[in-house]
Amino acid sequence: MRAVVVDHWMKPSELVVSEIPKPEVVPGSLEIEVRAAGCNFFDTLIVQGTYQVKPPFPFIPGAEIAGVVREVGEGVGGFSVGDRVLASQGIGGFAEFAVAPAASAHRIPDGMSFEEGAALPIIYPTSYAGLVYRAHLIAGENLLVHAAAGGVGIAAVQIGAALGARVIATAGGEEKLEIARQNGATDTIDYLEEDFVARVMELTDGHGADVIYDSVGGDVFDRSLKCIAWNGRLLVIGFASGRIPEVKANRILLKNISVTGLHWGAHAVKEPERIPETFDALFALYAAGKIKPVIYKTYGLDEVPVALQDLASRKTYGKLIVAP
Repeated sequence: MRAVVVDHWMKPSELVVSEIPKPEVVPGSLEIEVRAAGCNFFDTLIVQGTYQVKPPFPFIPGAEIAGVVREVGEGVGGFSVGDRVLASQGIGGFAEFAVAPAASAHRIPDGMSFEEGAALPIIYPTSYAGLVYRAHLIAGENLLVHAAAGGVGIAAVQIGAALGARVIATAGGEEKLEIARQNGATDTIDYLEEDFVARVMELTDGHGADVIYDSVGGDVFDRSLKCIAWNGRLLVIGFASGRIPEVKANRILLKNISVTGLHWGAHAVKEPERIPETFDALFALYAAGKIKPVIYKTYGLDEVPVALQDLASRKTYGKLIVAP
């Protein structure tokens, strides 16, 4: 099969497609013919050896896939050859075939494309679990979403709107602001042109944001503390800015706020029962037309270096998909 293989740490621009044997199906797993694979920012790091997870060589990057089951491993129930599925399997996605643990796979709902399926397994559970389980967002609250045109950002905007919140979105440039508005943002702030702190306080008549969804970290985290409401919840999703911020405890005390985090990947070990609950909720929202993955562009397998470069440039929106 054709696959993008990493046999030493390299820049994304150095990735090439190789011919290798198909992966072996082991008990508890599914062999999936990959029709679409999602790109994530951490893919640009994992191939360079700068990510927190460092797979042994050789490995195939690509953490989320959608495709067709071609073989069912020993001990697996509930799946059959020919099923349309999506899965988050960690590595192995940028290939014509992948093996995924059956526990990480879910049947793709009717009406959902393979591209949409590959865009869902990481960003949507992250945003749903963060907003519902950790931040306890309720209808009528003010939700501030940073980097709202990115993958997790758009998911948070859509889910926040579906939950009945007033969504205030920050992004850089009119094109990205329009994407946020199309996906449920009530108000938008161009952080390249405006002070988001002052604008949030103006939009909320001095109340501030009840929940702040922060996948950026750094200065954005620091400044978010200036526009968070009394009893507000600052939800830490990631650190795309590159700087992991710190907060002095008196800031937490003075506004009676909570700073909470969401590590979706750890749920498989710590709270496995939350996984089917979360996907059932997301599939119900999809069926109701309240969420829909936004695809920026689909790339061929040979174009993985271009896809990852486009993603790293931060000029894209939504999800970038590789179609082997």
